[in-house]
Amino acid sequence: MSIRVGIVGVSGYGGGEALRLCANHPSFEVAYVAGESSSGSKLIEKFPGIGRLGDLIIQKWDPTALPKLDVLFASLPTGASKDALAAVPAGTKIVDIGGDHRYVDGWTYGLADVWPEQIKSASRVANPGCYPAATLGALAPLLAGKLIEPGNIIVDAKTGVSGAGRGGGDSKFSYAEVNEDLSPYGLLKHTHMPEIAATIAKVSGGSSAGLIFTPHLVPMTRGILATIYCRTHPGAGVTTEQCLETARKFYAGRPFVRVTDKPPHTKWAMGSNLTFVSYAADPERNLVIAMGVVDNLGKGAAGQAVQNANLITGQPETAGLEGTPLWP
Repeated sequence: MSIRVGIVGVSGYGGGEALRLCANHPSFEVAYVAGESSSGSKLIEKFPGIGRLGDLIIQKWDPTALPKLDVLFASLPTGASKDALAAVPAGTKIVDIGGDHRYVDGWTYGLADVWPEQIKSASRVANPGCYPAATLGALAPLLAGKLIEPGNIIVDAKTGVSGAGRGGGDSKFSYAEVNEDLSPYGLLKHTHMPEIAATIAKVSGGSSAGLIFTPHLVPMTRGILATIYCRTHPGAGVTTEQCLETARKFYAGRPFVRVTDKPPHTKWAMGSNLTFVSYAADPERNLVIAMGVVDNLGKGAAGQAVQNANLITGQPETAGLEGTPLWP
């Protein structure tokens, strides 16, 4: 069965990763690609290794002039998709990789490894952000298992520079600026804070009022490591093995989550849709350190988007996503 898909924002990093995954998908037929500055170009001009799709012309993005599509992937900057996607015909399912529809009425939050059953019946899916993908993947088992206090969580996260997008940076993202450098940004007001807080509350049933989230930019191309400091309930005596076992049970049968007893590395997930989670607990101090690793363009963007598209079109969840990470 051929499922016709379109990709908006195809020349950006997220859209390009969606193209790479869809081009090799066993059921997806890339029938439409669109952009702004790249419109009028052939795909091969932007992606010289694209192969049989090379002659496909990048269209000027116009939601009122779409061909017949089963699924549309939208990889647009935050603020650019809300009005445009409202004009897409109801018969075309949408996975919004951008940030305009997370926790918006009528859209399903696509945390695919945690809520796959909720996603299957959706026609409008808001893909989680890259930082939430790493953070919530590690936190969800502890929150669902009531091992930690939802209102006392500190997230220290680090990402590669591709998270800024192909065209979204200024000189501060150039090689000369980021090489040999480490910097925090978005202090106390990062755009991903609301969805992290909302999901913590949804999974735990409690308040996320004490959440602190600080992202950092590191000199690597792709990857995210979230190191998360949590408090357990006083006297609970939560151990490292208890956290690991809780996560193994929570993710039992889930194809893309790896629970490891060693602290994860960003390279373990590079080029894949995998999430790596691990934990270290000090029961005497009521402390748990949770760690989550994803590829920010994989599970943090296009990988999870394809996983969500598989769910809403009745495909095997792993279709097109079973490639192993790049190494070294």
